Amino acid sequence: MLRIKHIIAALLFAGTWMAQAQQTPAPAQEGSVLITGATAHVGNGQVIENSAVGFENGKITYIGPASGAEAAAFDEVINAGGKHVYPGFIALNSTLGLVEIDAVRASNDIEEIGNIIPHIRALIAYNAESKVVESMRPNGVLTAQITPREGRISGTSSVVQLDAWNWEDAAIKTDDAIHMNWPESFVRKRWWMGEGRGFKPNDQYTEQLDEVASFFREAKAYAKGQQEPRNLALEAIQGIFDGSKKLFVNVNGQKEIADMVSFMEEHGVESPVIVGGHQADAMAELLAEKNIPVIVSRPHRLPSTDDTQIKKPFMLASALISKGVLTGIDVSGQMERMNTRNLPFYAGSVAAYGVDKEKAVQMITGDAAKILGIEDFTGTLETGKDATLFIAEGDALDMRTNQLSKAYIQGRDISLETHQTELWKRYSGKYAEE
Repeated sequence: MLRIKHIIAALLFAGTWMAQAQQTPAPAQEGSVLITGATAHVGNGQVIENSAVGFENGKITYIGPASGAEAAAFDEVINAGGKHVYPGFIALNSTLGLVEIDAVRASNDIEEIGNIIPHIRALIAYNAESKVVESMRPNGVLTAQITPREGRISGTSSVVQLDAWNWEDAAIKTDDAIHMNWPESFVRKRWWMGEGRGFKPNDQYTEQLDEVASFFREAKAYAKGQQEPRNLALEAIQGIFDGSKKLFVNVNGQKEIADMVSFMEEHGVESPVIVGGHQADAMAELLAEKNIPVIVSRPHRLPSTDDTQIKKPFMLASALISKGVLTGIDVSGQMERMNTRNLPFYAGSVAAYGVDKEKAVQMITGDAAKILGIEDFTGTLETGKDATLFIAEGDALDMRTNQLSKAYIQGRDISLETHQTELWKRYSGKYAEE
């Protein structure tokens, strides 16, 4: 009976908490806007001092020196002197909107039953009303790749903008990639079964790879046949062979990365992307040669093995970039949805360990867009691209100065209010009176 009461209490709390919907999505842009006087960080390594950024109908119409902009031609002119303008930051490999309250199973859509399920679409489970999602925007995270988890092949991700009524409105690139978890050649010993501690060879490593290889062969045979009866899983995987979808592979070890590269070439996978890549620096030259991007694990973590240099998580991005590897930053891990708001500070951390500051900005803007295949319309401040950008009081990679005064998604002037800002104002007022 006590257990039932606890469950009912949790559900009532969840219902009350979730009933407070997020801020109303902004309407379509009306009129033209010019932001002038700020330092513009274009997202491709370029910086424009005393810049002007103009946009209309959701698209950037001018980017360059303020002296070259005709302010009178714009309906609204924002003087941002002394401030900074950035493209909206892009969170890769994220589960934003798939889980609202970890303890409430009904709000958890992070995974589905099955081991090889490429046809499972994370997009349709995305909760645009998530209060966690709205808390990303005040830090400049305006776009995210929504990704399923678990299983050998977890499903299909999509890219969304983070100010929407529903998942249909949010989507800016649907079904962009399939996500796979590469098996490990060594697994942890089961101490509770008397195996001791540490690692042992994974006796099922070859068998686990053979299962995926068999599925890939079956998918190719299905594509050449009459495709009857219809098989959604085999249909969903086709894009990785013709290049219309990327294959994001969670893989860390040096041996596993080498095996993965050979496996993808053998099976004709056009565009693999490594997620994690803890030992990818040892394979950097091969990855650069094969044009395989790496989304490095967030630097605010301990190394994956006991004998790894303690600062390697901070230094990995620099090692890869120096070898010419296209590199992004992963946000997954402990408390990953809440911690996604720290994406700019992850970039700031790698900048402190060898990555040029503007390259660090590029990792979460222009380069992230390239990894997702959306660089044609977003990711940088360039004419003709989406006006998804924000104005910060200072350096957006520094938590002390990442203070946004304005943010736009596709030209729409979005709200920066969240549940947290409301509480801050509420209690600031209370203690100011005392």
